[in-house]
Amino acid sequence: MRNSDRKIIADTLENEETRVAILENGRLADIFVERMWDHQKAGEIYKARVESVLPGINAAFVSIGDGRNAFLYLNDAKGINVCLNQELVVQVTKTARKNKGARVTPRLSLPGRYLVLVPHGDEAGVSRRIDSDEERKRLRSFAKELRGGDFGVIIRTAAEGVDGEALARDMESLLALWREIEHNAARQQAPCLLYKDMGLLGRVLRDEVYDDIDEILVDGEEEFENVKKFVSMLYNGRGQAPCNEQAPHKESPSRPGVSLYRGVVPIFEYYGVEREIEQALERKVWLRSGAYLVIEHTEALTVIDVNTGKYVGDVLGDMDMRHTVLDTNLEAAAEIARQLRLRAVGGIVVIDFIDMDFEEDRQCLLARLEEAFQRDRPRARIFSMTQLGLVELTRKRGRPDLKSVLTRSCPFCSDNGWVLREDTVAMSMKRFLRKVGHANKSEAVLVQANVAVARYVNDVYLKSWEEEFGRKILIAGTPDFAWSKYRIEAQGTREVIERRAQQMEKRESVIVVHRVS
Repeated sequence: MRNSDRKIIADTLENEETRVAILENGRLADIFVERMWDHQKAGEIYKARVESVLPGINAAFVSIGDGRNAFLYLNDAKGINVCLNQELVVQVTKTARKNKGARVTPRLSLPGRYLVLVPHGDEAGVSRRIDSDEERKRLRSFAKELRGGDFGVIIRTAAEGVDGEALARDMESLLALWREIEHNAARQQAPCLLYKDMGLLGRVLRDEVYDDIDEILVDGEEEFENVKKFVSMLYNGRGQAPCNEQAPHKESPSRPGVSLYRGVVPIFEYYGVEREIEQALERKVWLRSGAYLVIEHTEALTVIDVNTGKYVGDVLGDMDMRHTVLDTNLEAAAEIARQLRLRAVGGIVVIDFIDMDFEEDRQCLLARLEEAFQRDRPRARIFSMTQLGLVELTRKRGRPDLKSVLTRSCPFCSDNGWVLREDTVAMSMKRFLRKVGHANKSEAVLVQANVAVARYVNDVYLKSWEEEFGRKILIAGTPDFAWSKYRIEAQGTREVIERRAQQMEKRESVIVVHRVS
């Protein structure tokens, strides 16, 4: 039974960045960001060259062609005698982050809508998220039929209730893709890229579109047409297994609507996503009851503290401490699951819930926490409460966390704090300029920003922005201007704006980084 209203919102207008949000009951549940210069995405397949072998740590470093060697565990290469200068076909399993290169493995997998093809494997598995024993038995029999002599098959959760014909079509397309990768690997020299996964929006649609999605909203016409074709292809290819003992019937989700957003206000701003992204970067998270969470990230783990805050009981005046504590902890459990998913936090998480004296309350809390993680794709493992009243859990790290994608260490406070990345501020600035441009078609515009951000925008983006918007853009950098803030200083003819920029530059504190030409 449906218990939430779910939408996919895609922000695709900017060439430099694509963002996709999933909203549940009007609140941001997940956010995906992909920038044009991001490399080493999980799932990419390379023909790599072994640069060094380190038996002491049972690992090797391999070149995949981007200047930073990837890390390969030798245990992942069983049956392969890894040696210096050897060429291997590997797949990225963990993206590069901070000072660490990507992690790769020679154990390849190619995901489709319903299946995962495992080259050189012998698997015939079924997703653990499919609970029905009868359905698992039915799908496992299909997996055994589809499995070949040189590849294995894993049935994905989306295949629940899908007929054999649709599974076979998915397998055919994956096999064709794998044969193409094999062909390219035989012809090309290492290091080189052999396979790049679908773009961000395509990947989200592949993995999310059948999970009770009501509507997909896209702000770009080209992507809108692509999404309509993609959804049509998925639904035309979806079959429903007959309702019998071998194939228990599962109600098929209704086809989501696909809409083109044409508003002047940027799509994320219109749907309140921008504000929720800002909140997802803050350490304090307020709950509706008045209680709050404090989320702290360290190199080793993430620590979450639960506090009653302003919550002292329900509106009927129930001041029973036991119920107040339990209600706060139960509300916090649901929000913690949402925050970990939204922030893409992986690894070890330690939660300091408010102390509870009764064992039945502790078990109730653990049950709520288990329930809250049911919709989370990366598997979370929850451990029992420790003697100190702490709950420990681990969550599989599927992609870089949101904070590392959008922020960097603060350049002003010896790395003790953080600020938004220059490219994060730049993309916000561009979306603002696009919105302003709808209302004012002036020939030129003068923007004021922090001098470091202004220089970054000038060096990386400004020329392409001027071509895209068809107007002259000048950036005035001010050293004491807030790092992530910017404003339109003036708009008008090119002559007027250039003269205004020259006047500003006469002030010692202002630097026009895009020189008047």
